[in-house]
Amino acid sequence: MKTSIQIGRIMGIPIKLHITLLLILPVFALVFANNPPRFGFNDQPVPLQYALSLSAAVLLFTCVLLHELGHSYVAIRHGSRIQSITLFLFGGVSSMEEIPRDPRVEFKMAISGPGVSLIIGSVLLSIVSLFKPADESLLSYLLLEPVADPYLRLVWMIGYINVILFLFNIIPAFPMDGGRLLRSLLAGHMSYIRATRAAAGVGKMFAIFMGIFGFLTVSIGGFWLILIAFFIYIGASEEEKATEINIALEGIKIKDIMSKDVKTVHSGMSVEELIDTMFRFKHMGYPVVDDSEPKGIVTFTDVQRVPREDRNNVKVSQIMTKDLITIKEDDDAVSALKLMTANNIGRLVVKKDKIITGIVSRTDLLRVMQLSESESK
Repeated sequence: MKTSIQIGRIMGIPIKLHITLLLILPVFALVFANNPPRFGFNDQPVPLQYALSLSAAVLLFTCVLLHELGHSYVAIRHGSRIQSITLFLFGGVSSMEEIPRDPRVEFKMAISGPGVSLIIGSVLLSIVSLFKPADESLLSYLLLEPVADPYLRLVWMIGYINVILFLFNIIPAFPMDGGRLLRSLLAGHMSYIRATRAAAGVGKMFAIFMGIFGFLTVSIGGFWLILIAFFIYIGASEEEKATEINIALEGIKIKDIMSKDVKTVHSGMSVEELIDTMFRFKHMGYPVVDDSEPKGIVTFTDVQRVPREDRNNVKVSQIMTKDLITIKEDDDAVSALKLMTANNIGRLVVKKDKIITGIVSRTDLLRVMQLSESESK
């Protein structure tokens, strides 16, 4: 099931809306419509009330998109590739192939998103300030009293929320922007993995305190704090683990970890014969080769889709994956992990000059990571 829909491209980056955003957008509009002045429009006639509220919800997530585009622009300028930007219930996510290890580049990328939010907020609040009554102080006008004009109130709301987004995002809670800023600063004085662990630790502690505070105030909306705390804690843990894995696999060549004794099968073999082969050689996936030419790959997952009574009549050619994803002997293990993750597969065929020379699996990568962890203890 597709959970996101693409609505266009900006700077060559696919822009997607997650189903959670599509579900929550009307809720945001309804909240703005029923809220009193300052953060709502319930003092306006019904048609205008809902028009302004829906506009506020759409503009809010447009600003989130601009925030993510700020990150992406700096990343692209420094040679990174952005696969997509997806807008979720809690904000936006830029899907990047790899976060640069250079602390200065990561600092620029991390600060660029909040910087965009701050610029938007500052510009919009400056516009609102131009309409300040002569007998009212600027502080009172922007922070204490609701803006009377509904259209100007919309501008004020989006500006104010963007300033809050800036402040929230620079909190040093990894993997939020502030956490990445913290890691980039720490990485200038210690190893990248130690900096990641330290920043992740701060992020987890922040999530724990936020969760406790949310639990104590659950009756007045603390549930949302608990939910955000949960995502921050999980995100920090996953980012820490992903960094450890990438560092463990760095410098490891495919030729050093691949299985060189490759057992292949031919496309005319029946599924029943394939199962016998799997039992005999104890492998869960096999390249399919006819007359020395690779045709695809077949795995136990493919076999499971065939009913038992049909396994003598169904051929490997009917169930194999024909789009063979391959890797070269001199590629590194990190590239193999990225390919497996991106394509949701468990093994890659290794080729050299159109000849299959080996096969590398998730198990091979896991073994390398376990050895690396044991050596670092």
